[in-house]
Amino acid sequence: MLPVPSTIAPPTNALRSFSFGGGVQSMAALVLAARGDLDYRTFLFAHVGEDSENPATLTYLDRYAKPFAQAHGIELTTLHRVMVRSKETRTLYSEITREGSKALKIPVRFKNGAPGKRACTHDYKIQSIARELKRRGATEQAPARVGIGISLDEIHRANERKAEKHERIDYPLLRLGLRRIDCARVIREAGLPVPPKSSCWFCPFKRPETWHEMRRTEPELFERACQLEDYLNVRQAGLGKNAVYLTQFGRPLRQAIPDGVDPLFDLDDDADGLCDSGHCMT
Repeated sequence: MLPVPSTIAPPTNALRSFSFGGGVQSMAALVLAARGDLDYRTFLFAHVGEDSENPATLTYLDRYAKPFAQAHGIELTTLHRVMVRSKETRTLYSEITREGSKALKIPVRFKNGAPGKRACTHDYKIQSIARELKRRGATEQAPARVGIGISLDEIHRANERKAEKHERIDYPLLRLGLRRIDCARVIREAGLPVPPKSSCWFCPFKRPETWHEMRRTEPELFERACQLEDYLNVRQAGLGKNAVYLTQFGRPLRQAIPDGVDPLFDLDDDADGLCDSGHCMT
């Protein structure tokens, strides 16, 4: 078994919160907290925007996660990205499609399939939670503990070096030795349905099988993703830059994910394992 990443734990009375991504691992952590198996009573959901997040995740959040948290006396707070100077609330989708913007923000793929740089996780997840914890009193001298929902089968994603100076990262699911399948069992035992995988509906880290499933079951959402890719490439061309894609196949999404083709692999697999912060897709 791989060793569990070590963490420099703050004092037991330190501020602590769990980064709630809306997926299976985060929901399992919420159930475990309600059972008294995890010492977290604050869960923070860093919201990328109503126009950006997987709609099924937002439905699950409102229908199941929030009522469950409230019924068990647990705080589940939604955080939005608010610009420091303008106080404007931004969403990821509106930012990457803003007129005059040159920023891509998301890890779009290039012709060779390699992903580009991304700022989405840092700006909309990590930074939002870090600011909130600082607002609540976390400092370098008195750091907050931040729980991340990485399970044992995703241990390669654990990377405590990405913590802010006033945070200490904690991986409670790793300490408990829980895998994703165990997390699903914990949720079912609480009488709750297992949530869908959380991510932005246009995330380039989606597996091909997930894109196929979206095209089959959510054709309108899939078409929106195609239109976003088209938009980004019109802008890229205007800037004299190379085309970018939402899959690793080096061609437009409509061609890369043909209609009527059934997925061949397990849709529950991690999305390429590339988004390793643990703030997304958990």
